[in-house]
Amino acid sequence: MSSPAVKAPGTAGSGGADAGRIVHVALWTLQLSLAVVFAIAGWTKLVQAGAPLKDAVPWVADVPAPLVKVIGLSELLGALALVLPSLTRIRPHLTPIAASCLTTIMTLAIAFHLYRGDIAIVILPAALAVGSLLVAYGRFRKVPIAPRKVPPG
Repeated sequence: MSSPAVKAPGTAGSGGADAGRIVHVALWTLQLSLAVVFAIAGWTKLVQAGAPLKDAVPWVADVPAPLVKVIGLSELLGALALVLPSLTRIRPHLTPIAASCLTTIMTLAIAFHLYRGDIAIVILPAALAVGSLLVAYGRFRKVPIAPRKVPPG
């Protein structure tokens, strides 16, 4: 990966490059943080069953087990897609798409918990939805990651 030339602070044109770099680093930090949270949540829903899962995630008692597994798989795949395409620069446009999908999942989780009356639980999916939305917007519009250049031939 080549990085743009770094200009000395205070020189003409350095403000935009510095701001873009800060946003880029902030988005990477957010992507990695969200990936860890979604990977742990997804893995938990995939591998745990019965009483241990119901103790960790009380709402699973009211949802069919296959749906819990689908949600877990979606969260785990979303976590991977938040990082791997951007990291490898192979189809990096998949990262904001994954972030958009995770935003949708969290929005549905918010609606589900509000319907159940679990007002206190809404805070976590709301925070994850906002974080995912920021990644989607940032990687779609502000500082998208360029795909890897393939050598001709």
